[in-house]
Amino acid sequence: MKKYAIIAVALLLIPFMAFASGSAEEEKSEYVFATDATWPPFEYIDENGNLTGFEVELVPMIGDAIGENFVVENIPWDTIFAGLRNGQYDAVASGVTITEERKATIDFSTPINNQGQVLIVTTEQAASTGSIDDLPEGAKVGVQIGTTGDFALEAYPVEIRRYDDIGLAIEDLLNGNLDGAVCDSLIASDFVLKNENYADKLVVAGEPFTSEEIAIGVQKGNTALLDKINEGLQILMDNGEFDALKAKWGII
Repeated sequence: MKKYAIIAVALLLIPFMAFASGSAEEEKSEYVFATDATWPPFEYIDENGNLTGFEVELVPMIGDAIGENFVVENIPWDTIFAGLRNGQYDAVASGVTITEERKATIDFSTPINNQGQVLIVTTEQAASTGSIDDLPEGAKVGVQIGTTGDFALEAYPVEIRRYDDIGLAIEDLLNGNLDGAVCDSLIASDFVLKNENYADKLVVAGEPFTSEEIAIGVQKGNTALLDKINEGLQILMDNGEFDALKAKWGII
């Protein structure tokens, strides 16, 4: 009888054990945010080999504001969204533009920046290229694969050359293999205005030809984490730390 009584008690305990197990899983000690460190000043590897940038600093600040441990890991762009869907990490903070297509599988935080896509050309090309509309049909334009700049170029009669990161496109542009390169306006300013190696060789042709909101993305339906991110962001926006961080990284 004791054996059956023990079995009966064990069966009664199973639901409570499962509940306790589920609760433990929900209370994470660390949340991992993926970033592709090829987009200064948002995220990049500095001269000492350290992961740094606006979002790299912003993410742990959001966590600190709400008492959570938010960390950033460097993940290649071409796998970043698949990894989010597969649960390899909890969120993506990598200069991600909010698009209708992405909203089908990703929930986005409060926007952290507004920007647009611009065309970069060499100083020699600037005289004949005042904007992306001045490019001749079939012009070769470099862009980082899978970015909103990549998607935006599909509306133009150019030959799209896709690269793993925008730096490679810039180098090809300087080597005379491209007629232009497209990236976010903020990234372009870093290459053109702040990088002393490129300052007298490259210019931005005209104004941005798109308008985009940048935000942090989480798995569709992960409202618990999304609420944490938005709560932390609001605290930083209210106390001035968010604007101070943007000013530190030259983000307008």
